[in-house]
Amino acid sequence: MKKILIGLPWEILSAEEASVLEDPEETGLTFAENALLKARFVADKTREWTVADDSGLCIEALGGAPGVFSARWIGVDATGPEKADKVVRELGDLPADKRGAYFECSLALISPTGEHWIFTGQVHGTITAERREKIERPHLPYDAIFIPFGHDRTFGEMTDEEKGVLSHRGQAFRKLKEFLVA
Repeated sequence: MKKILIGLPWEILSAEEASVLEDPEETGLTFAENALLKARFVADKTREWTVADDSGLCIEALGGAPGVFSARWIGVDATGPEKADKVVRELGDLPADKRGAYFECSLALISPTGEHWIFTGQVHGTITAERREKIERPHLPYDAIFIPFGHDRTFGEMTDEEKGVLSHRGQAFRKLKEFLVA
């Protein structure tokens, strides 16, 4: 986030840096609802402009699952490899053309007066038949099984810079930046 928003005339702090150490319960039914819930939670505590996001993986053959439950789909204590492997098992031997999926990110911006704006990004692709690499970042387990359309590598096999150009989160944050400089 900070890399994309660099150059803006504001100091950007994480929630932790702003002394907000707890997280709200994510009760929204959509990514946008959860992003707004998290942004409002921090804004209520800081009385400052606040940005929060929510994102996840939606798989067509699974009716959109894991979706907003991506982080807790098989339990909050599940490891990254367990989450990725669960998806691969669920899809079984489906052919590549039936393994469509997309990552979605919704980003909420809230002003100190309570006004809010939502920015979204999506990247479409397919799910691999097996996990391709060791999962280095446990909070991004699905990167090891998702190949964006037009590419032959998973997000996990890409550099941070390559992924950032394509990613759903990168898209949403670039839209936010365009809004802020307009």
